[in-house]
Amino acid sequence: MSKPKPGGVAADQLKSIIGRVEKLEEEKAGISADIRDVFAEAKGNGFDIRAIRTIIRMRKMDASEREEQETVLDTYLHALGMIPERADVDEFEAA
Repeated sequence: MSKPKPGGVAADQLKSIIGRVEKLEEEKAGISADIRDVFAEAKGNGFDIRAIRTIIRMRKMDASEREEQETVLDTYLHALGMIPERADVDEFEAA
């Protein structure tokens, strides 16, 4: 009579899980390479990669979250004097 393997079914299940994760990691590496290639193509065509990454990140947000982030950013930029107040813009346009 043969001896049962230590761990039995649990060991087989663990090996299966590890194998599936390893396969997914390989696929993920391939997809990452494909994404790098697309960004390289975009850069080669004169697009700003940081702007593209920002747009992708913003598109993942829901509308209210995006509006809130833009409002906070505008508030900070105004506070730092990096964006003129609306009255300053009106005066500039009138000149």
